[in-house]
Amino acid sequence: MTASATESGAKRSFTVCAGEASGDRLRLSVYDMLIGTVYTPRAFFYRETLDGEALRASLGRTLRNFPVLSGRMKKDPDGGLSVLCDDSGVRFVEAQASVPMPDYGPRRTAKKGLDRYLSHAMPFWVVDRDTPLFTVKLTHMKGGGSILGLTMNHAVGDGSSYMSFLEAWSHEHRGFGYAKPNHDRGVIDALAAAASGDPLTGGAHLTVTGRGQKTAFVGRALKGSLGGVTTVTTRFTAAELTAMKDAAMADLAGTDRWVSTNDALTAHLWKVLGALRDRPDSSEERLGLIADFRSFVGAAVPDDYFGNAVTNTRPGMTAAELRSRPLGEIAAAIRAGYAENTEERIRAEAAFLCAERDAGRLKRVMTTMGLDAFDNTIAINNWSKLPFYRIDFGQGAPFWYDFSSIPIPWTVHIAPTPADQDGGRDVHIALPRDQVQALREPSWVGRFHRYADSGQAFPLTFVAAG
Repeated sequence: MTASATESGAKRSFTVCAGEASGDRLRLSVYDMLIGTVYTPRAFFYRETLDGEALRASLGRTLRNFPVLSGRMKKDPDGGLSVLCDDSGVRFVEAQASVPMPDYGPRRTAKKGLDRYLSHAMPFWVVDRDTPLFTVKLTHMKGGGSILGLTMNHAVGDGSSYMSFLEAWSHEHRGFGYAKPNHDRGVIDALAAAASGDPLTGGAHLTVTGRGQKTAFVGRALKGSLGGVTTVTTRFTAAELTAMKDAAMADLAGTDRWVSTNDALTAHLWKVLGALRDRPDSSEERLGLIADFRSFVGAAVPDDYFGNAVTNTRPGMTAAELRSRPLGEIAAAIRAGYAENTEERIRAEAAFLCAERDAGRLKRVMTTMGLDAFDNTIAINNWSKLPFYRIDFGQGAPFWYDFSSIPIPWTVHIAPTPADQDGGRDVHIALPRDQVQALREPSWVGRFHRYADSGQAFPLTFVAAG
């Protein structure tokens, strides 16, 4: 590991490198390109103070197995993108705060002001620039405790890859072994090559946007980031989730159908948010179910693949059906929606994306789920199995995890809770300003937490973007 440093006031900035470079040029896949060069921020909050020097040393050692993160993004002659694994390094900022650690949690999220704990990189200033693809900011709070703020360029990895890297880093730091990642982006092209049928028919959940359509979407998202969208956070306890699943299974009694706890929670959220939207009975309601497809395609994409491997399905029904059908039936529809992710379907989708890339149109492709975010689709991103509360660097696990406010409305993130919460879920919901005003009426807490014991419901916490 090598690290160079600059110092300014209460913070020091380092460039952390692995100390070795292959010089390989890793061509990004069609799924990487579909995501774009945006950065995903995450922050972990620790009661104990972390050792910055030791973190930099273990980060450098970990980067030897993740050379894409210390490389730089380059444009290919055909318009594609690659990462040059030249070990240009990761930015690591260490800072001292003048205030003590706030008591963050579901009743007091860290979204407002989270930027102060992050070292940002410009997503539009990445290609053919000396811009790091991963950044770290370690902030030590007055009186003890540290906040570890991280950003990763989404084009190099999805949420599963992000967390596999962080878990590998924490294991490296403590001297434990870990599985080495697979960086072979060729598996995605191979997935597409094995598809049957016309590749142009495989984009059921993708849209080739027309002139100005993508620009209009970006403009609406920008408006959301400037205060048009508010993130509402609440916690569902393990007991509440058990009652919810029991209710769903009771609805399905005698049908031989089974649903998971996450199916029941997703169904409950869809029903409550559908009631909040209060659209006419005949309106189409769609649920965008974001899914990691590694497990759906067998050995074609290995579990340790480091990159983007995310798809979505969009079960739907009318607003009247969403209101009237029992929880168990909605949960079963959600389970059926996830089951649409067959190997055949994902191969066809990959083939469609490769065909659009080869035709020079990939930049115009967006997920239909994303395009419909402002209209009829609620997107669910279930992170409840990701190891947010296992990122331990020797001073204990984080007591809270958070991310920046979501600028896209009707987006729901389901996250795990700390180990001492015994299997609950923290839910973050991005909503337009009009719906947020309605949600402040006290009865909505009861609607969200109708399966909680009396007096045990968590409040709704509101934080506007921007």
